[in-house]
Amino acid sequence: MYLSDKAARLSDRAVRLPFPAALLAGCTAALLLQPAPGASAAPLAPAAAARRDFPGGGSTVALPLPAGAGLAPRTTRPFELLGVGWDGPAGALADGAVRVRTRDAATGRWGDWHTLEADTEDGPDRARHGATAPLWTGRSDGVAVEVRPGPAGPLPGLRLELVDPGAGAPAPAATRTLPAAAREGHQAPRPGIVTRAGWGADESIREPGYEYTGPVKAVFVHHTATATDYACSDAPRVIRAIYQYHVKTSGWRDIGYNFLVDRCGTVYEGRAGGIDQPVHGAHTLGFNTDSSGVAAIGTYVDADPPQPLLDGLAALAAWKLGLTGQSADGRTKLTSASDASRYPKGTAVDFDAVSGHRDAFNTECPGKALYARLPALRAAAAKLQAP
Repeated sequence: MYLSDKAARLSDRAVRLPFPAALLAGCTAALLLQPAPGASAAPLAPAAAARRDFPGGGSTVALPLPAGAGLAPRTTRPFELLGVGWDGPAGALADGAVRVRTRDAATGRWGDWHTLEADTEDGPDRARHGATAPLWTGRSDGVAVEVRPGPAGPLPGLRLELVDPGAGAPAPAATRTLPAAAREGHQAPRPGIVTRAGWGADESIREPGYEYTGPVKAVFVHHTATATDYACSDAPRVIRAIYQYHVKTSGWRDIGYNFLVDRCGTVYEGRAGGIDQPVHGAHTLGFNTDSSGVAAIGTYVDADPPQPLLDGLAALAAWKLGLTGQSADGRTKLTSASDASRYPKGTAVDFDAVSGHRDAFNTECPGKALYARLPALRAAAAKLQAP
């Protein structure tokens, strides 16, 4: 099914939408929920949860939802992001609904109900099983879940996943990557990039090895649909949480994005395999080949993207496209690999070299405010490529 963006008008720390309104979490995003007064919580029964701990102090707790049942309000171990996964295709949730509410660990206040939707607009072109888009909650210690199955009936293996990003894994031993072969023209300086070790990626949880595509011809811009006023020092926690969810809940080999950029303009390495390599990502369904996906951390539906963020996106696009001699303000052709994209599988599509996610999929991502700035971003990137 085709989804529009779920990031509709997020405030600094609040979302207020009634069930069963569909909030579309564009760009495999994490949405933000502000707790409010409400429910009481029962203790979490230890036998009900399966916990996976990671070397950096992070963890994922899976709470089974047997026969599609929900969970009454309950106390949990602290977490900062959640989502729901199941054994089966993403489309199995069609015309059904899952909604959650969480309790703020600092204030003890419960938030309003928040609807989750199946994440079908990002990810590998051949997903292993279904999951909702992740919800970034901030530090929370309580949760409640309600499930309404669709016509397909209860989802097999339905489970709630609670993600604690922890403090980050110790830096791994250095690994060697081959330099990219650069063509003549359109070269730009490489921006400073925080490595996976820098944001604390636990390399033991992803699949070993790397996947590569042909030369990168296009950069797809996304937003993560998290809060826009976060402290930039907290960006690594958001990235670690999304990484753990993509791998452990969605079943992807690694985080979906090739790069991320925070509101202060800091660029982060995403999927492993070498920043100067054509790493096969899971960011734009149908067009993950011969492209690179970069996610702006924040929600840019109505909020204007900060200039440092735009500068970071432009610098990254200029450098990454320059490695293959691609002009940042030019056009390029990519071939759809999935009928679930905006274009049938096998269709050759003409894209801007710097495009938005919505250009390839029926979504509002990267938000109308950021999408409106893409023409200026292309021009700025092309200027950086000028000799």
